[in-house]
Amino acid sequence: MKEFVLIFRMDITNQEAQPSKEQMETYMQQWIEWINDISDNEQLADGGNHFSRQGRVLKPNDVVVETPHIADNNSIAGYIIFLAANLNEATKIAKKCPILNGQNTSVEIRETSTPGL
Repeated sequence: MKEFVLIFRMDITNQEAQPSKEQMETYMQQWIEWINDISDNEQLADGGNHFSRQGRVLKPNDVVVETPHIADNNSIAGYIIFLAANLNEATKIAKKCPILNGQNTSVEIRETSTPGL
């Protein structure tokens, strides 16, 4: 099995893009079911979390941007690490992610690699 990371992106800047309390309850239930399915298949690896909406981006020449990186009204909202045989299997798992039920969201799949290989 190979290790993959799912990177979750969503609009963290637009208040209208944020789910209502009721929607959030539904999303969290779907999230728990999805994560439990990955865990039950012994594919959930250690690591993963949600991120706060605050942050900084450091750039060369001592430039500090006082917000997380945002592109196309999207910023990284969190990640999980899991195991899959290959990118195709990882994609099948990622397609079931409930974050994709939202507006202006995405899931990026990246295989981890060993430095120097």
